[in-house]
Amino acid sequence: MKTSGKLFITDFDGTLLKDDKTISGKDIKTLEILRQKKIFTSIATGRSVYSFNKALKYIGLADNSLPIDYLIFSTGAGIMEFQGGRVIYQKALPIFDIRKITDYLDHRKFDYMVHKSIPDTQYFLYKSHGKDNPDFYKRLALYKEYALPLEQNYCHKDPATEVLAIIRGRVNRDDLEIIKKDLSGFSVIHATSPLDHKSSWIEIFHKDVSKSKAASWLVKRLGLGRQNVLSVGNDYNDQDLLAWSGKGFVVKNAPDSLKQTFKTVSSNNLGGVSEAIEKAGWLNR
Repeated sequence: MKTSGKLFITDFDGTLLKDDKTISGKDIKTLEILRQKKIFTSIATGRSVYSFNKALKYIGLADNSLPIDYLIFSTGAGIMEFQGGRVIYQKALPIFDIRKITDYLDHRKFDYMVHKSIPDTQYFLYKSHGKDNPDFYKRLALYKEYALPLEQNYCHKDPATEVLAIIRGRVNRDDLEIIKKDLSGFSVIHATSPLDHKSSWIEIFHKDVSKSKAASWLVKRLGLGRQNVLSVGNDYNDQDLLAWSGKGFVVKNAPDSLKQTFKTVSSNNLGGVSEAIEKAGWLNR
């Protein structure tokens, strides 16, 4: 049993994961040191468990060899004990809420995907409004074996983990606030596409879903205090977690607005995760 009373959380894409889709040996070693020091370690990612495991397989880190204790996945819709794969927390959108969200997205002519509830999050229904939207089709091609078109007047019969709208280009702050206001009964999370690094992903979840809310649940389960949480991120969907944590850092490749708010460390390609842990003093003997 861990006894340090501390929890370290890092984002994955663009933070722990380098641009070449690998993880630096230094960062892996640093995570190992934290676990040796009885500090809990976790990754908080927008990826589903399937997508996360696919990334680890590419790196050659399958079979739970990554030194972390917990995986906060699907932007906080679920938490899994990494060693053993047991899901200990999950939230889903009920059927009537899915209809509300998709009606709104249809009205706005946004292309979107409705992902099944945990543990089948990789499966989704999709709808395109015929716009030029390369990032949408790129994601569709990546998961084509799990995707089905959303037919006209389709009646949803099962809950969903999220509804993901993909919008070409950057969504400005005013437009984003309008979307959040129109969908105020839900958790609306903005992220930069991890595929083309330019398009906007608007993720719509159950109202209680976010990285910080999942982390808060985990902290209570572990009997810790949020002041003893250290987090590192790189994008807008990390902002709530960084603000909630006792200490929050962003890597150098984060948007300027985040770097103006949080302490900045080296980029994801230059061991920023390890640098944050070092700056926080968590590697001191």
